[in-house]
Amino acid sequence: MNSAPLPAPVFVRLARLSPAPDGLTLLRSALHARRLLLLKALLVRVHRHRESVEPGALGRFDRAWDLLERVEERHPAVVRDVLDYPTTGAWLADALAESPGPAFDRLLGHLDNLAVTAALRAGGPLDLTVETPDGLLPLPGVGRLAVAADRVRVSAGERTVRFHPDGARHPVPAVLRLTGGHDGVLAGHGPGWRAVRPLPGGSALLDDLDPYRVPFGGGGGTVVAAADPADTDHAAWAATWCAARDLLARTDPGRAAEVARGVRAVVPVVPRGPRHLGATLSAAPGAVLTSLPAEGQGMAETLVHELHHSKLATLHELVPLYGPGRGAVHRVGWRSDPRPIAGVLHGAYAHLALADLWWRAVTADGVPAAWRSAAGQQFDDIHDQVGEALPILLESDELTANGREFVRQMGLHHASLGATPLVAG
Repeated sequence: MNSAPLPAPVFVRLARLSPAPDGLTLLRSALHARRLLLLKALLVRVHRHRESVEPGALGRFDRAWDLLERVEERHPAVVRDVLDYPTTGAWLADALAESPGPAFDRLLGHLDNLAVTAALRAGGPLDLTVETPDGLLPLPGVGRLAVAADRVRVSAGERTVRFHPDGARHPVPAVLRLTGGHDGVLAGHGPGWRAVRPLPGGSALLDDLDPYRVPFGGGGGTVVAAADPADTDHAAWAATWCAARDLLARTDPGRAAEVARGVRAVVPVVPRGPRHLGATLSAAPGAVLTSLPAEGQGMAETLVHELHHSKLATLHELVPLYGPGRGAVHRVGWRSDPRPIAGVLHGAYAHLALADLWWRAVTADGVPAAWRSAAGQQFDDIHDQVGEALPILLESDELTANGREFVRQMGLHHASLGATPLVAG
C-alpha cells in the first residue's frame, strides 16, 4: 500500500477513541490506497486469466477501465469519491473472492456502473451503451434507473443525461442533470428513476438502492438482509437521523463531528427480533447497516458503535493488529457465542466507544434525563464486560506487537472512564 506511515501519536489517539480529525483523515488515505490496490489486483487477475473471461464481459471491463482512467485525468477527486464509496469495497471483495465463470463475469460488469457514474459526475460529453441486467442501471451513490431492456445507451452533454433503451425509438422520460459543478452532484427526475437520498445536515446518504449494499449470503458471518426500497420511510429515517445528530452534539460534539465525517452511507436492513439490528462490513467501512431504531438514542448508539468497527477494520489493513486465526475462541459478555480473537478485539473496541459515549451522556449538560439514566445503567454493564475482555486480548499470542500496544492504550482509556465517578441525576 502506498500510504503514509501511521504516526505514533495518531495510533495512540485512535486506540483511546479520540475523535480528533487527524485519525479519520489518515484512515481515509489508507482506505483509498487499499481500494487502488484491490482494483489493481482485479485488473491483474482479469488480464492474467483473460481466456477464462467471456469476450463480451472482457471488452466491457477494458472499456470501463479506460473510461475511468480518462475521467481521473480531468477530475481525480470525483473518481476518488466513487472508488471510496463503501459499496465499491463490498463489490471488490465479492469480485476478488469469486471463482472464474459466469458469476465472476457478471461481477466485472459493475465496473461499467462505476465508470459511468464518475463520467457523468465529471460532466462533459458521453455516449456509450451499457448492460442493464434485470432492467436496472445502478449509479453508485447517485441512484438507480429501471428500464424495460437489457441494454441502455447513456447519452450525456455538458449538464444533461438521457437514457435510450436498446430497441426503443425514443429515450426514456427520466433525465439526470449535473447540478453540483465541481462537486459532481447529479439530480434526476422522471419515471423509473430513484435517487439515493441524502440525510439532513451532512454528506451521508440513505442508500437503499445499491446492489452491493448488503453482500450476497451475508458475508463475513454477518447475516443481514437489505430492506425493500418500497418499505423505506424516508421521512422517518431523516427524523431519527436528526434526533441522533442532536443527541450526539449535546453529549459529545467531537464525536458528533466524527460521525458526520466518517459515516458516508446508512443502509436500511431487515430487523431480527424486537430490537433493531446494526452491522458493519469490513470491506465497506463508512457504511452503517441498520434497521430503523425506535428513536434517536438507538440511532446515535448504533452510529458510534458501527463507526468504530469501520475505523478498526481500516486501521488493521494499514497496521495489522492480529495474525491469522488459529481456531481459538473466547467468551465475551456482549455475545452469547464464543468469538475468535479478531471478534473479541472488534467487540471490545466498539463497546468501549459505547461506554465512552454513555459516560459522557451521564456527565454532560443538556442531555435528556431519560437517556442520562439509561446511559448510567448501560455504562456499568459494558464497562465491566470490556474490562473482562481486555486481559483475554493481552494474553493472546495472536495479537501483533502493534495490536498489543493498541489494546494496552485501550486499557488506559477504559481505566480512565472507571476512575471518574458518574454524576447522578
